[in-house]
Amino acid sequence: MSLVEHHPKNPTARGPAEWFTGDVFIDTIARGHGDTPLSVAHVHFTPGARTAWHSHKAGQTLYVTEGEGRVQARGGPVAVIRPGEVVVTAPGEWHWHGAAPGHLMTHLAVSEGDATWGEHVSDTEYLADPP
Repeated sequence: MSLVEHHPKNPTARGPAEWFTGDVFIDTIARGHGDTPLSVAHVHFTPGARTAWHSHKAGQTLYVTEGEGRVQARGGPVAVIRPGEVVVTAPGEWHWHGAAPGHLMTHLAVSEGDATWGEHVSDTEYLADPP
Protein backbone atom coordinates (compact mmCIF):
# COMPACT_ATOMS: atom_id res chain seq x y z
CA MET A 1 0.00 0.00 0.00
CA SER A 2 1.36 3.41 -0.98
CA LEU A 3 1.56 6.13 1.67
CA VAL A 4 2.36 8.85 -0.86
CA GLU A 5 -0.21 10.27 -3.23
CA HIS A 6 1.00 11.82 -6.46
CA HIS A 7 -1.28 14.29 -8.20
CA PRO A 8 -0.63 15.85 -11.60
CA LYS A 9 -0.50 19.65 -11.78
CA ASN A 10 -3.89 21.28 -12.21
CA PRO A 11 -4.22 23.79 -15.05
CA THR A 12 -3.48 27.40 -14.14
CA ALA A 13 -6.75 29.26 -13.51
CA ARG A 14 -7.51 32.89 -14.25
CA GLY A 15 -8.55 34.80 -11.14
CA PRO A 16 -12.26 35.69 -11.32
CA ALA A 17 -13.13 39.32 -12.11
CA GLU A 18 -15.40 39.42 -9.05
CA TRP A 19 -12.34 38.97 -6.80
CA PHE A 20 -9.54 40.67 -8.77
CA THR A 21 -8.70 43.81 -10.75
CA GLY A 22 -6.34 43.08 -13.64
CA ASP A 23 -4.85 39.79 -14.77
CA VAL A 24 -4.21 37.28 -12.00
CA PHE A 25 -3.33 33.60 -12.47
CA ILE A 26 -3.69 30.96 -9.77
CA ASP A 27 -1.94 27.62 -9.41
CA THR A 28 -3.69 25.66 -6.67
CA ILE A 29 -1.22 23.57 -4.69
CA ALA A 30 -3.32 22.01 -1.94
CA ARG A 31 -6.66 22.05 -0.17
CA GLY A 32 -7.08 20.95 3.43
CA HIS A 33 -9.41 18.21 4.53
CA GLY A 34 -10.11 19.30 8.11
CA ASP A 35 -12.89 21.25 9.78
CA THR A 36 -11.48 24.63 8.70
CA PRO A 37 -11.08 25.04 4.94
CA LEU A 38 -7.41 25.47 4.08
CA SER A 39 -5.91 26.26 0.70
CA VAL A 40 -2.40 26.82 -0.58
CA ALA A 41 -1.93 28.57 -3.92
CA HIS A 42 0.83 30.15 -5.99
CA VAL A 43 -0.73 33.42 -7.19
CA HIS A 44 0.72 35.47 -10.05
CA PHE A 45 -0.24 39.16 -10.40
CA THR A 46 0.56 41.20 -13.52
CA PRO A 47 1.58 44.85 -13.01
CA GLY A 48 -1.26 46.76 -11.34
CA ALA A 49 -3.34 43.63 -10.65
CA ARG A 50 -4.75 43.21 -7.15
CA THR A 51 -7.37 41.49 -5.06
CA ALA A 52 -10.62 43.09 -3.99
CA TRP A 53 -11.02 43.84 -0.30
CA HIS A 54 -11.50 40.53 1.49
CA SER A 55 -11.10 38.70 4.78
CA HIS A 56 -10.53 35.10 5.83
CA LYS A 57 -12.41 33.53 8.71
CA ALA A 58 -9.24 32.05 10.23
CA GLY A 59 -6.60 34.33 8.62
CA GLN A 60 -4.16 34.24 5.72
CA THR A 61 -0.38 34.05 5.32
CA LEU A 62 1.39 35.28 2.17
CA TYR A 63 4.99 34.48 1.22
CA VAL A 64 6.30 36.66 -1.61
CA THR A 65 8.38 34.64 -4.08
CA GLU A 66 9.17 37.23 -6.76
CA GLY A 67 8.59 40.79 -7.90
CA GLU A 68 7.25 43.70 -5.90
CA GLY A 69 3.81 44.03 -4.42
CA ARG A 70 1.56 46.03 -2.15
CA VAL A 71 -0.65 45.07 0.76
CA GLN A 72 -3.01 47.05 2.96
CA ALA A 73 -5.23 46.31 5.94
CA ARG A 74 -8.40 48.38 6.04
CA GLY A 75 -7.61 51.67 7.77
CA GLY A 76 -3.85 51.09 7.62
CA PRO A 77 -1.11 52.33 5.31
CA VAL A 78 -0.15 50.66 2.04
CA ALA A 79 3.02 48.58 2.48
CA VAL A 80 5.50 47.42 -0.16
CA ILE A 81 6.25 43.68 -0.13
CA ARG A 82 9.23 41.93 -1.71
CA PRO A 83 10.62 38.38 -2.16
CA GLY A 84 11.20 36.51 1.07
CA GLU A 85 8.80 38.65 3.07
CA VAL A 86 5.84 37.18 4.92
CA VAL A 87 2.50 38.91 5.45
CA VAL A 88 0.10 37.56 8.08
CA THR A 89 -3.48 38.78 8.28
CA ALA A 90 -5.50 38.06 11.38
CA PRO A 91 -8.81 36.20 11.28
CA GLY A 92 -11.52 38.48 9.92
CA GLU A 93 -9.10 41.29 8.98
CA TRP A 94 -10.16 43.11 5.80
CA HIS A 95 -7.22 43.57 3.45
CA TRP A 96 -6.06 43.52 -0.16
CA HIS A 97 -2.78 42.61 -1.89
CA GLY A 98 -1.36 42.65 -5.40
CA ALA A 99 1.45 43.72 -7.69
CA ALA A 100 2.99 47.17 -7.43
CA PRO A 101 2.58 49.55 -10.38
CA GLY A 102 5.00 48.49 -13.13
CA HIS A 103 5.97 45.20 -11.44
CA LEU A 104 4.92 41.57 -11.50
CA MET A 105 4.43 39.92 -8.11
CA THR A 106 3.99 36.29 -7.14
CA HIS A 107 3.22 34.92 -3.71
CA LEU A 108 2.28 31.70 -2.00
CA ALA A 109 -1.04 32.15 -0.22
CA VAL A 110 -2.02 29.95 2.71
CA SER A 111 -5.65 30.78 3.40
CA GLU A 112 -7.59 29.44 6.36
CA GLY A 113 -11.34 29.53 6.57
CA ASP A 114 -13.81 30.76 4.03
CA ALA A 115 -13.08 34.11 2.37
CA THR A 116 -15.58 36.96 2.39
CA TRP A 117 -15.21 39.25 -0.61
CA GLY A 118 -16.01 42.95 -0.69
CA GLU A 119 -15.69 45.84 -3.09
CA HIS A 120 -12.84 46.31 -5.54
CA VAL A 121 -9.89 48.40 -4.42
CA SER A 122 -10.14 51.83 -6.04
CA ASP A 123 -7.30 53.28 -8.08
CA THR A 124 -6.95 56.00 -5.40
CA GLU A 125 -6.49 53.35 -2.67
CA TYR A 126 -4.12 51.30 -4.85
CA LEU A 127 -1.98 54.26 -5.89
CA ALA A 128 -1.61 55.71 -2.37
CA ASP A 129 2.05 56.32 -1.59
CA PRO A 130 3.52 53.83 0.88
CA PRO A 131 5.02 55.57 3.96
